[in-house]
Amino acid sequence: MDFIAGAIGGGLSTAVGYPLDTVKVRIQTERHYKGIWHCIQETYRTEKVLGFYKGVSASVFSVSLISSVSFGTYRNFLCNICKLRYGSADVKPSKLDVSLAGGAAGAVRVVLMAPSEVAKVRMQTQRNPHPSATSAQPNSKPKYRGSLHCLKVIAKEEGFGGLYKGCSALLCRDCSSSAIYFLTYSTLCDWLTPAGKNKPGFLVVLLSGGFAGVLAWGLATPMDVLKSRMQVDESGQHKYRGLIHCARQSVREEGVKVLFKGLGLNCIRAFPVNMVVFVTYEAVLRFTDHFTNKK
Repeated sequence: MDFIAGAIGGGLSTAVGYPLDTVKVRIQTERHYKGIWHCIQETYRTEKVLGFYKGVSASVFSVSLISSVSFGTYRNFLCNICKLRYGSADVKPSKLDVSLAGGAAGAVRVVLMAPSEVAKVRMQTQRNPHPSATSAQPNSKPKYRGSLHCLKVIAKEEGFGGLYKGCSALLCRDCSSSAIYFLTYSTLCDWLTPAGKNKPGFLVVLLSGGFAGVLAWGLATPMDVLKSRMQVDESGQHKYRGLIHCARQSVREEGVKVLFKGLGLNCIRAFPVNMVVFVTYEAVLRFTDHFTNKK
């Protein structure tokens, strides 16, 4: 049930936070925006509401799948750690156990999500008209007609490796942030749950999930910036040769502050999104437990 609960929570959270994610990606990858509000105004002026939802269908599907695998991996990895260390899966895990399980969940997630992340970023930053590869005149039609078409074009033009652009930054981002994410959630739930109760209340779940998301994304933002820049680097550009080169070039051109572009937006978006993730996850688990126990 961890897989199903994670899938539902991930899908709902993506629908909630996607417009802000589009703004975040554009701020991180394009220099002409003066701030969050300027990006929102420009996106709405040129592309209306649909501009904020470019690539959302594939993202909802992929995040549901990835969230399912992430929560399932975390729970199963944690159970196996407890069995190896303490002889039983029911023993309360230590903070190190939770961190290791969270890091493992992040690593597994990267393998699945890298192609969809590349497509999402390309769709979110796509402009109409866009420059033509064969002509000086811009094309009136969008280069990518949808998320699946985007993946097909990337694979054709850039090869299989194009689908995994920015994977090194994504791996650094998700392993560390996932460890912090699950550790913060677990710790806050323990602190805020009254003595004698074996499960946190839904208000505790909401607050713990929200703050866990804020802390994880706050620390993950530098790698998130580099990931987005590497992924938007299309064939023929080859601006960045790798993670270190991308970091050096970005800092040289725009200063250290470039690594924190979208930090405020990430934190604002993270709170409601991760409230939805964890409260949905817990609600599905408790509903199924109640239903099976009645039987």
